[in-house]
Amino acid sequence: MSSLLQSVIIKAYWRLLPILFLSYIIAYVDRNNVSLAKLKMIDDLPSFRYRTETIFGLGQAAFFIGYLLLEIPGTLIVEKWSARKWICRIMISWGILASLTSVVTKPWHFYIIRFLLGLAEAGFFPGVIVYLTHWFPSQARARALSLFLIATPIAQFISPKISYYILRMGTIENGIYYRTLFKLKGWQWMYIIWGIPSVILGIIVLIFLTDRPKDAKWLSSEEREVLETELAQELARRKNAGGHLTLFQALRHVKVLLLALAYFFIVTGNYGVELFLPTILRDWYHPSDRLLTWILMIPPLGALFGMLLIGYTSDRTKERRFHAAIPILIGAIGLGLTLIRHQPLTTMIILFTATSIGTKAYLPAFWSLPSLFLSESAAAGSIGFINSIGNLGGAVGPIILGVFKDRTGSFFLGILSLSISMCFTAVIIMILRFDRHYRGEPHKNIRHPTISSNSNELFPSEQQHAEQSTTL
Repeated sequence: MSSLLQSVIIKAYWRLLPILFLSYIIAYVDRNNVSLAKLKMIDDLPSFRYRTETIFGLGQAAFFIGYLLLEIPGTLIVEKWSARKWICRIMISWGILASLTSVVTKPWHFYIIRFLLGLAEAGFFPGVIVYLTHWFPSQARARALSLFLIATPIAQFISPKISYYILRMGTIENGIYYRTLFKLKGWQWMYIIWGIPSVILGIIVLIFLTDRPKDAKWLSSEEREVLETELAQELARRKNAGGHLTLFQALRHVKVLLLALAYFFIVTGNYGVELFLPTILRDWYHPSDRLLTWILMIPPLGALFGMLLIGYTSDRTKERRFHAAIPILIGAIGLGLTLIRHQPLTTMIILFTATSIGTKAYLPAFWSLPSLFLSESAAAGSIGFINSIGNLGGAVGPIILGVFKDRTGSFFLGILSLSISMCFTAVIIMILRFDRHYRGEPHKNIRHPTISSNSNELFPSEQQHAEQSTTL
């Protein structure tokens, strides 16, 4: 790879990734901050006190139903129209709706807002994945994807403590009254304050992101030409190698369907645990709000290191399938072991940290698997399909925990179900086969402006095409 192309890629890293990274952090917080807000909402909203866990589980289900409806269309819009304008629309609308959650007073208000929030956010995650293909050749795209994905554990790490200080507004703690504005309670301000950055970032996206290299005025004409030529040659080689499927062929491909099913089971476990972890710890150990928010920062920190470690070993060994499956299996075992009651809080934190590692570390390796047989619109639509079908697990997981808790008074059956669900994902990934035969010499490594993570390819590199086996 020429030094000029390396320079252009590094320049694109610094221009595009910080904005996308911050956007994903806010998106993740706006989606999941209800897990902390609910601890205070039930004190102020009498209608939420009856069958509380079921109400919040159904609210999360409403979010992902809305998410499903626009996920594939939104991803195709990014591919065919404008990523910059569509992501801007997504962020502004979800910021407004996230803030409007502060005005709910009844469960049906909550369901409607969560449904609309799902509609608003649909297409963001797979849209960004597709957007990266417009800018980075395969070997550079892997680093970009890894950097984007670690936004989720960072969001989980930073948000609990910030949210704790917001939640104190309008409350009395240890004899101290914490002032509030406009007579709004802390949980209301939490939705508003976390929603505002999304609107601001949406405007920044519109101004500073660029749809494709040919539109980048911040690149010289020579820089634009070398990057566009590299991307065009990569696409041509991928088509010549037989890596092209139409959208409808891709959606019927057995591996696409199995990957969607595998993603569904792991997301079921992930969101079930994430949205109920504060409630579980409160129910089992009765920590103060201050201690609880400190505890909640530990599992995502473990997940961050897990992602980096798994990414590094996957990069060194060039193995993807087991690097996706084994962390999930470890997380499932860790979650199952939490059912052994009367364990010290320290032990329980370790087990939930293992669970968090299992629900996050697999991500870069998992999203490399579809790339072996997808390209262009088939890639955009299939990635959206896998993400949207899989994310229905985000509706199922909280409902499982909520309904079992309200009906049995215990989290036991719910947690057991989520642990089994995660095991299903590991089994599905391990039985899939992705045989790859390389041709030509690999590219030299690029000097990246960040730490080395996972070199998984979102699409096959221009000199490393797969002759794909269709057997499982």
